Amino acid sequence: MSSEEFISREITAEDNPAIANVIRQVSAEYGLTADKGYTVADPNLDALYQVYSQPGHIYWVVEYQGRVVGGGGLAPLAGGTSDTCELQKMYFLPVARGKGLAKKLAIQALEFAQQQGYHQCYLETTSSLTQAIGLYERLGFKHIDQAMGCTGHVDCEVRMLKIL
Repeated sequence: MSSEEFISREITAEDNPAIANVIRQVSAEYGLTADKGYTVADPNLDALYQVYSQPGHIYWVVEYQGRVVGGGGLAPLAGGTSDTCELQKMYFLPVARGKGLAKKLAIQALEFAQQQGYHQCYLETTSSLTQAIGLYERLGFKHIDQAMGCTGHVDCEVRMLKIL
């Protein structure tokens, strides 16, 4: 299976259950539980279309054979400055990994960020997601010590920032 078999498109309201399920499955796979403040604890997890339909926000889902198998998005950094966005909720099922889809989606998000006038992009993740961290480093994100904004992800100990 090649990356051409995967379709990336903006989220619709009908995608809400499917992408929430992807995030829950991947989180469970990596032990990212709600009690530790990871994305699965997000009260808006089942309404991502509504969240990302706001100005300055965007979320894409990735489909394979008509099924949502991943996604990722970007939004203003909660509690941050108006020139800072956050790369958010990048999750892919095993069928979608290793095909360059996360890189493509992240680059698309960074281009969107620049078009929206953001000057820097922040993200939080956890050390167990080594492939994701490697991708972010290759895209020019730098590790930073201090958390930014009010993300609510208290156990995401890896913080990164990219100047756009």
